[in-house]
Amino acid sequence: MSGVLRPQHNRDTAYFWEGTAAGELRLQTCNACGALRHPPGPACPDCGALDRGHVVASGDGEIFSWVVHRHPQVPGRQTPFVIALVTLAEGPRVLGELLGVDPDTTDDLIGAAVRIDFQHVDDELTLPVWRLA
Repeated sequence: MSGVLRPQHNRDTAYFWEGTAAGELRLQTCNACGALRHPPGPACPDCGALDRGHVVASGDGEIFSWVVHRHPQVPGRQTPFVIALVTLAEGPRVLGELLGVDPDTTDDLIGAAVRIDFQHVDDELTLPVWRLA
C-alpha cells in the first residue's frame, strides 16, 4: 500500500490521525454543547462554537450502507474492495474499508455488527478499517 492516496491531514484532523496511530477511534466533540461529529471541522454544526475537543469512541457499530468498489482503479489498492458506512454506538457515522469479506459473494450487510481495526500503512499513516463482529 505504499502508493495509497493520502487523506487530508491538517489542524482540524490531526487529533483523528494521531488517534489511529495510537489504535484509537477519536470523534470530535463540541466543548460548548457536547455534540459529537464526524468528519471533523472547525465549527460545531449544532451551535457554531469553535471550542472543540475529542472523545475516544468504543469502536463498535453497525453497517448503515456499503458498496463494492470495482472501478476506477485506486492508487495503492487492489480492486474490488468493500467500503462500509458505519453508524457508531455513539451516533456519528464513519466510512472505511470492510475487511474479511469477499466482494464477489457479499450478501446484504446492512445492520451487520462491526468492530474497528487499524491498518498500518507506514510510519505516517494508519487507516481505520472495519471487521465483522
